[in-house]
Amino acid sequence: MTTWQVTVELRIAAPVERVWQAMTDIEGSPGVIAGIESVEVLSEGPFGVGTRWRETRRIFGKEATEEMYVTAAEAPARYVVESDSRGVHYMSEFTLTPDQDGATTVRLVLDAETEKKSLGGAMGKFLGGIGSKAVAKTVSKDLEDVAAAVESSK
Repeated sequence: MTTWQVTVELRIAAPVERVWQAMTDIEGSPGVIAGIESVEVLSEGPFGVGTRWRETRRIFGKEATEEMYVTAAEAPARYVVESDSRGVHYMSEFTLTPDQDGATTVRLVLDAETEKKSLGGAMGKFLGGIGSKAVAKTVSKDLEDVAAAVESSK
């Protein structure tokens, strides 16, 4: 098994409740995060454990659709999203920490596990090297998009 991890952090000049709302509005995410082309919500009810959706992005020039599901949610402080794709299990943990000045620090830790003998194993080797920098850049851009949306809606 191969594992790798990417961690990014961004300070957003908005209250934690507004940042949480923007980050957990799955249906609205294509209008906030430029990298998301479309979303199909597969579950009913408010955001929380059990929320499922299909998210389509353009990655390296190709369209990729993944099914995502929430495995932990503690509003407005933390949530975990997981997915399984091509022999790789992804787990993204988002932590939102309110700052004293009314801003919010968002930390994303993205873990992936692959089976050595699968396509995921080859992907894991790629992601463990230069690919992890590309993933970090992508998820950083996602958080920057959220920041731009919530900071402009003051």
